[in-house]
Amino acid sequence: MNSLKLKQLLTPQDVADRLGVSTTTLSTWRCTKRYPLAYVKVGRLVRYRLDDVEAFEIARLQEIAANDN
Repeated sequence: MNSLKLKQLLTPQDVADRLGVSTTTLSTWRCTKRYPLAYVKVGRLVRYRLDDVEAFEIARLQEIAANDN
């Protein structure tokens, strides 16, 4: 099952929905290299590996300190 997860490719719409942004925003990030979200380009198609999207999410986790109530 893990090998299927590693090989899964997501569409820009899948990733946009998951991150709560538009596909235009993802396109802008790719063009400007604003965020290090890796993608796969096959001809005109853009796809994202699930592992890369998860790593992107984890890298942006903001922890709330216990004293910040």
